[in-house]
Amino acid sequence: MADIEGEKQFRRLRTPRSAAVAGIVFAALFATSLVLVHTALPADPFDETPWVGSGETRIKTALVLAPFSGIAFLWFIGVIRDRLGDLEDRFFATVFLGSGLLFLAMGFVSMGVAGGVLAIARHSGSSADEIVYFGREIMLQINHVYALRMAAVFMISLGTIWLRTGLMPRWLVLTTYLVALSLLFVVTFSLWTTLAFPAWVGVISVYILVTGRRARAETARAASG
Repeated sequence: MADIEGEKQFRRLRTPRSAAVAGIVFAALFATSLVLVHTALPADPFDETPWVGSGETRIKTALVLAPFSGIAFLWFIGVIRDRLGDLEDRFFATVFLGSGLLFLAMGFVSMGVAGGVLAIARHSGSSADEIVYFGREIMLQINHVYALRMAAVFMISLGTIWLRTGLMPRWLVLTTYLVALSLLFVVTFSLWTTLAFPAWVGVISVYILVTGRRARAETARAASG
């Protein structure tokens, strides 16, 4: 029995090839949930026009999509770390990982607030305009002030890692810096500003997928030759 256990061989875990699609999934689900929430919540909660009936389905859909976008974002972080491998620097990796997790946590909190606003507006005996307004402002502050800045730190740290290691082309690093600086210093509640981060994640994921397929194709040709 001891000999059998001694002969047992362990296999090294490898990142699934499909994991690179996680960034694209995150970009699609996160952007969709943001659009649904922004279009569902009233721009002016004190307007007498009822919004719960028309916006309830959109908010519920966004609340369903949000956890899956978070899971996909965790996979995206894993893909990035796997691509770095032994080149990963402890300082920048800590900032990169910490800011990414903080961004994800704030996104979940923001969606939780949106769900609370919907519940209050739907079940309250009064119009609850002040509560809806308060919840909407908290959600916007979390999304556009704190979460976006954590996303900017995430991008800057990752761009610095790419610049020092040469894992990404220079044009993609410069684009990362430009988008990150705009998110870091531009304070606005515009929906399009929030969508810049998932769009960037989608571009990075597509690049990783394309270059990964090219590398595998070249390896296969070299092996066959």
